Amino acid sequence: MALVHDSVLNSTAIPTGATTTTSYSSSSSFLANYPLISAYLAFAIAQSLKLVASWYKEKRWDMKQLVGSGGMPSSHSATVTALAVAVGLREGFGGSLFAVSLILAFVVMYDATGVRLHAGRQAEVLNQIVYELPAEHPLAETRPLRELLGHTHSQEA
Repeated sequence: MALVHDSVLNSTAIPTGATTTTSYSSSSSFLANYPLISAYLAFAIAQSLKLVASWYKEKRWDMKQLVGSGGMPSSHSATVTALAVAVGLREGFGGSLFAVSLILAFVVMYDATGVRLHAGRQAEVLNQIVYELPAEHPLAETRPLRELLGHTHSQEA
């Protein structure tokens, strides 16, 4: 049986094909996962700010703001940005894990300003068309589509 030497494990001999399990210390528990915690906190703060902004504008509490997408501040962008920064701080900004999280952040923000923004604009046009249909038309009673799905480039800046 061939042996493989692993420098990380102080050159301990391990048979080829064998699997090893590494026991992690309590510092690597779920509750100490700083990138995950920072991403979640960024999401929660952004959604909470939407709730407060909605109350300020409309003088009523709209609890849908806590879970809905679209609008500002962008919880999508806040989440992936916090994740990328936390990974960079934790793992180093030159590593592969940071590169993956940074590209993920770019894709999510591009999606919010591109695909989701245009889908919201299309929903707005479709809602106007349905609104102008005669009452006897089968689609006249259709529930309106959500229009606030994405962000403009100025909102993302």
